[in-house]
Amino acid sequence: MQRASILCSSNPIPSFPPTSHRLVAPLQSRRAESVSSPLRLPLTRLHNHRFALPPLHSTVTEEIVETAETESGFTKVGYISNVHGLQGEIRVKSSTDFPELRFSKPGKRWLRQQISGRETVQEVELVEGRGHPGQKSWILRLRGIETVDEARQLIGSTLLVREEDRPQLEEGELYTRDLVGMRVILKETGEPVGNVVNVFNSGASDLLQVMLDTTLDILDSTGKPRPTGTRLSGHLVWIPFVKEIVPNVDVQRNEMLITPPKGLLELNLRFDERSKKERRQLEWKERKKMQKRLIAAKKKLCEMEQKHVFDGLRFGEKAQRSLLADQIVGVNSKLLQQALENVEILSKRWNVTEMVSALKAKEKTSTLEISEECLVSSASKYKLGTHFHLQEKGVDLISKGKAAIALVVNDSGNLQEPQLACNPDHENSDSTEKSVSPFLQTLLCDDQRFIKMEDRASVPLVLVCSAQEIQPLRMHFSENDYFGFVPEKVWFLEEEKLPVVSKAVEAEKKHKILMKSPWEILQSPVGSGGIFSLLSSNNIPESLGEMGVEYIEVCSTNPGYAGANPLLLGFVNSWKSDVGIQIFKGRKDFDEGFDIIFSTSFMKKLTKQINKLQFYATPKQNLHVELVDKEWVDVTPISPNSYELGCTIYSSLKASSFDKLCIMEVTE
Repeated sequence: MQRASILCSSNPIPSFPPTSHRLVAPLQSRRAESVSSPLRLPLTRLHNHRFALPPLHSTVTEEIVETAETESGFTKVGYISNVHGLQGEIRVKSSTDFPELRFSKPGKRWLRQQISGRETVQEVELVEGRGHPGQKSWILRLRGIETVDEARQLIGSTLLVREEDRPQLEEGELYTRDLVGMRVILKETGEPVGNVVNVFNSGASDLLQVMLDTTLDILDSTGKPRPTGTRLSGHLVWIPFVKEIVPNVDVQRNEMLITPPKGLLELNLRFDERSKKERRQLEWKERKKMQKRLIAAKKKLCEMEQKHVFDGLRFGEKAQRSLLADQIVGVNSKLLQQALENVEILSKRWNVTEMVSALKAKEKTSTLEISEECLVSSASKYKLGTHFHLQEKGVDLISKGKAAIALVVNDSGNLQEPQLACNPDHENSDSTEKSVSPFLQTLLCDDQRFIKMEDRASVPLVLVCSAQEIQPLRMHFSENDYFGFVPEKVWFLEEEKLPVVSKAVEAEKKHKILMKSPWEILQSPVGSGGIFSLLSSNNIPESLGEMGVEYIEVCSTNPGYAGANPLLLGFVNSWKSDVGIQIFKGRKDFDEGFDIIFSTSFMKKLTKQINKLQFYATPKQNLHVELVDKEWVDVTPISPNSYELGCTIYSSLKASSFDKLCIMEVTE
């Protein structure tokens, strides 16, 4: 293992709002200089890792002012992450699109740091600077800083320049800060929508966070009108900063015109008729509840000898510590403990063919062999032959709301480009479509391969995807009237994740959770087997049972697997089986594609026996950080140094016994 030098962190933290960007309005964005603001925090990098440091020596300080008086007059260009060498040089992590200008040209700069519990800004003079490509940082020398001890006092400080010194941008470009505070107006009617309060980087495009105007006439996400006397003040909505939705931005008039698709402004909006006092009491209760959950989560991790995860709670800003606290609370300690126990047991990861062969030898099974062309819901009676009655039975169960679909949106679903456009009049116009699996887009618009449109109101739908896909997927459904599904019967769940752990050190014989940054746990998706803990933690099997649902189909968004599968459903129902599996004869895939139907009663049983699921460990080479001698260091491995813990949905078949198993083998 090779260790790099000390850091604060330069790892991306997707939960933070970004600092101000230089935007090519409104389609592209590039990380640029940010204007210091006590209200906005960094997303793309952890720029502001602050410590309570003593003031600079008088040889350096030419001006010291409190930030409350001058905060708006400065632009942040980077933060001091470490010292360099023995001559008082410092290492700076950049947060500007103009690093050569800011870090190599001598002259005045300013440092923002905490002194005696208050933030202050001090003028300093840059003597010289040079890039450090290996660490993606800059090495600077400041006048008056001659020793390592003097330089060490500056770690965590933010480097600033005067706001009026910002470089002139090209035509069509603007800073994120220029968007904050802008009035948002509906282009068609001229009606005021609200004001931009922040800008977030969602990866594919920037998202505007808009506080709605009190006079806006709007329904909430349930279709409920605003009650008399209820104000919209304080309600926040998300608007993608793309040309199709924000066609006009006028910096001089401080306003932008928007053309939001139907349902975008109403998404996740609910009117709150409670008084301000009641809302504050509720917020206080939520904070207390969060504190209790954090204490319980920390106790569990302490029992697992993972106390090092809490180190970041002693450093950084409040938002960074909150991020770590949220991640600690979010760790599924029971699942992690079970997975770590499985790591010590050498077990074979069977492929589907081997798994089915073993089940055939052990359980009572019934096999149905069909051709691939019979998979579509509109397969003719001629093609299905004697199996046509099974297809009819499955279609009848779906139309009566007796079956639910749990669709696991995975990366493999991008293998095929869409053959149909959901909206021919606006092909490729919706920004969210660029963030949604092309195969999923096609699937939702295709009656022949998915649930027929007239049946969708009866079918509950569970969508499982990555954290980055949740919001685009919600918006995509909202923009397309939920593709015929009932919003109250649609769940959007973030895929189950587990921390990445180190390989056991022979002397210690234990696995250690790895940290991506001081405030971020390194995690990886569990895989398709994580669906059971997700359904359990959200009480979905119980909710579906109350709706009268008798079967739950769990499938991936891979061609050939994505439900609904009325033929398999009818097969399972006719045999009164607990489980039905579709497999492609001759394939040896693991978890990339799957389509399994469980009876609701058996799914309830499974979700109570998650401790019987079998996990596997995949050796990986992962960069991470460690706290060594009270300093954070980058750890760069030269060989696999960690395990990513996973579980396949097929392991559920070994987790619990069942009376009958239906296997539908598809020949290509």
